[in-house]
Amino acid sequence: MRLARPRWSGTLAVKAAVFITVMCCALAALLGVLVHVSVTHQTVGEARDLALSRLEDATTAFEAGDTLGFGAEVDPPGLPAALRRLAVAGERGTMVAEHRGRPTMWAAGPADGERALAVAVDYRQSARTIEALDNAILWSSVLAIGATLLVGAVAVTRVTRRLHATARVARRISAGDLDARVDDPRTKDPTRPQDEVAVVAVALDSMASSLQGKLLSEQRFTADVAHELRTPLTGLHAAAELLPPGRPTELVRDRVAALRTLTEDLLEISRLDTGHERLELDTESLEAVARRAVRAAAGSPGAGSPGATPGAGTGAGTGIGIDTSTGTSTDTEVRVVRDALVETDRRRLERVLGNLVANARLHGRAPVVLTVNGPVVTVRDHGDGYPEYLTAHGPQRFRTEGGAKGHGLGLTIAAGQAEVLGARLTFANAPDGGAVATLTLPHTPPAGAGPRDGTTSSTGGDGLPDGAA
Repeated sequence: MRLARPRWSGTLAVKAAVFITVMCCALAALLGVLVHVSVTHQTVGEARDLALSRLEDATTAFEAGDTLGFGAEVDPPGLPAALRRLAVAGERGTMVAEHRGRPTMWAAGPADGERALAVAVDYRQSARTIEALDNAILWSSVLAIGATLLVGAVAVTRVTRRLHATARVARRISAGDLDARVDDPRTKDPTRPQDEVAVVAVALDSMASSLQGKLLSEQRFTADVAHELRTPLTGLHAAAELLPPGRPTELVRDRVAALRTLTEDLLEISRLDTGHERLELDTESLEAVARRAVRAAAGSPGAGSPGATPGAGTGAGTGIGIDTSTGTSTDTEVRVVRDALVETDRRRLERVLGNLVANARLHGRAPVVLTVNGPVVTVRDHGDGYPEYLTAHGPQRFRTEGGAKGHGLGLTIAAGQAEVLGARLTFANAPDGGAVATLTLPHTPPAGAGPRDGTTSSTGGDGLPDGAA
């Protein structure tokens, strides 16, 4: 089983700290080895020279038959075997070895052909010097690594903090807040050197300003066009009403109605683009809102707004009728798994649900099923499903596929109104075919809300009848 690495392990600060630590350790190890080798070579060399000098004196005294000096003996018991063989062979050499529990520098040379003359020099002081040097190197390396890591962490943290601030602004811009700016203080002073983070911040601010200007121009153009179209369309509509009955008159009126719907949709899009929509909140039963939306969609021209975005390809919509006993459309089924009281703007919610139902009727195939399950509402048809671009990136205005009817604003308006409501609207295709739109509303029923429709059943803590599915 492969364990997942924690998310913090991939951050720039952690990577920089690891890099600094590894480089400091490598540098400290290299310098430590160099100093250790140099000092050890010098210390051993001094001890070797002293031992060879005493061996020279002992050899002179041995050949003269005088008393050997202190520490000089012939075939001493502690002499290393390798060094003795070298001396018996007629060579001189030195070696550091343990003797009587302490480090000793041995120097040995030939005595009389069968024996070795050796001198032992106490090596404890030199060994302590090397050990002290190694400890000093170790602790100084630890302190140097710690100080470097601390300074590096502070420097990297300052950079990463600025990068995080830039990332936050980028996320705000992608979420629609085009007023967000990084405003890095380093970019305010032209005489101050600009690092890479400042360059990225300037580029992001410039991109946001350019994008904001283009979107504002587009919004103003859309709003101006829609407003300018309303006056001639009103006159055209009045003139169409004066035409004599007949098939040409019906075609003219149908196209005028389509133009009026398009104009109203453009106006609604422009209002949504401004981001200044205000909610009129009230406590609503989700089932009641859903049924009203279905009735309204059934009564609209062309099975709902002709601006609906194609949801299920080019399948023909079914005929629409109203069941007089229930007041709902005969080709759209409303299923209530669990009703919910939600605090929402009823007009906007009905607009969202109506556009989803109209889109399913216009571009899908029956049956169209609207399901209420608590704060979640799904609208499903049984057509060919949503286009791939829509499920991947969401609805796009004025985009349709496969020669489908509509101008591509229905689902765009639904998505915009859902965002205003604080709801989440997603689009997917069912595994067994058909398009599925899911609207998830914030479920915040008011405290002490009574039962709907005048019923007397008791309610649970979520404002729903006890025992609801």
